[in-house]
Amino acid sequence: MLPDLSVLWVVFFVLLLALILDRLFFRPLLGAIRQREGAAASAKALADQAAAEARRATEEFDRQTSAARADVYRQMDDMRRAAMEDRAALVDVARKEADAALTQARADLARDVETARARLDKDAETLAAEAASRILGRRVS
Repeated sequence: MLPDLSVLWVVFFVLLLALILDRLFFRPLLGAIRQREGAAASAKALADQAAAEARRATEEFDRQTSAARADVYRQMDDMRRAAMEDRAALVDVARKEADAALTQARADLARDVETARARLDKDAETLAAEAASRILGRRVS
């Protein structure tokens, strides 16, 4: 039994169609799919690289911010310490001036007290002599 020749022609055309579809359709389609997968992998790699750079930039920013914050706090502490030292110096100068003024006022007061005592003693002697002169009716020295 010999197969019908038409079966051979069908097999031939099916193989020819498979070859033509492979060359004209499947290979370009598979190439486009591979190219798209490559582009997606490349985009993912770029995105990963950008994310890593963003993390590094964020870490650098945080580090610089922390350093700047620490520097500002140190400067504020230095300024506060300098202000406290200036305040202490001003208080010390004011205290010394007040002590000097108090000492001078005490000396002036003591001198005024002595002057007033001397004047009172002199006035008392004068009044006593005058009172004695009036009482006795003659001049007492």
